Amino acid sequence: MMQFHEEISSVQNPKVKQVVRWRDRPDRDESQVVLAEGYRALVRALAGGYPLDEVFVCPELFPGQQHEEALLEQLRLRGTRLIRVSPNAFAKMAYRDRPEGLLGVGPQRHRTLESLQLSPCPLLLIAEQIEKPGNLGTMMRSSDAVKVDGLVLCDSRTDLYNPNVVRASTGNLFTLPVAEATTAETIPWLKSRGIRILATSPHVDTLYTEVNLAEPVAIVVGAEQYGLTRPWLEQAELVVRLPMLGAADSLNVATATAVMLYEALRQRLAAGVVRDPGRVPDSADC
Repeated sequence: MMQFHEEISSVQNPKVKQVVRWRDRPDRDESQVVLAEGYRALVRALAGGYPLDEVFVCPELFPGQQHEEALLEQLRLRGTRLIRVSPNAFAKMAYRDRPEGLLGVGPQRHRTLESLQLSPCPLLLIAEQIEKPGNLGTMMRSSDAVKVDGLVLCDSRTDLYNPNVVRASTGNLFTLPVAEATTAETIPWLKSRGIRILATSPHVDTLYTEVNLAEPVAIVVGAEQYGLTRPWLEQAELVVRLPMLGAADSLNVATATAVMLYEALRQRLAAGVVRDPGRVPDSADC
C-alpha cells in the first residue's frame, strides 16, 4: 500500500495550476525546475541520482505493466514527496498525450565544462545552436547509448529542460553528463586537453569512416538549418563527410549524430578502448 504525503482532487488546486504554468519556459526558469513525466523518466532520474522534490501520482492511469509502486517507494525513501492526484487533476497537469499517472518535479542543474569527468580517452559530443527539442532529446539517447564522456551544448537555442527534450531523451537527460558553454569557451578547453575536434561538411573528400575516432575526440554537430559556424570549421583538426547517394543533400542532425557516434563506438571496440558496448573501462588508455 503506497503512502502519500498529500492528496489533491481539485483541478483548481494551487499546485496543479503551478505545474501547468511550468509548461512555459519563463515560469520554469524563474522557479528553476524540470518536469519529468512518465515511468521511464522517473526510473532514469532515480538511477542517475537526480533529485526529485515531488512526484504527482494517479494510480488510475498506471499502464499496469510497470513496477510503479516499487519505484515510488524508492523515491519516497530518498526524500521525495508523493502526492496523490485525481484523474481530472492529473489530466490537466500532464504534458504527454497518453499520461501514465506519474509526474515528477526537480531542480534544474546547469553544469560547466569543468564539471565533466573525462576518461583517459574521452569521446564528447558538441551540439552547437540546436533548435529543436526533439532533436536534442534524440541526440541525448544516442550519446547515452555509446556512453560519451559528456554532451556540451554550445550557444544553445533550445531550452535544455523543455518537456519535449525530457520526453525525446526518454529520461536520459537525468543520466547524461551535460554541460552548457559558449563556442568561445569550448574550443580552447578542448585543445588544452588534447581532444581533437571533428566537424562534418559536405564539401570535403574525407569520409567519416576514414579518420581515427579511437583517440580523444569531440564530434561537433551544428544547427539544423545552417550547420556549424565558422569557428568550428576553422579550428577542427578533422573535417569529414557522410556519403549521400540519393537526392537528399543532408541528414537530420540527430540521425547524423547517431551515425557518427556509432562509428566512434565501432572503432573503439575494435581498438580495445571500450570492452563492452556502452562501457568504457576505468583502465582504458589511448
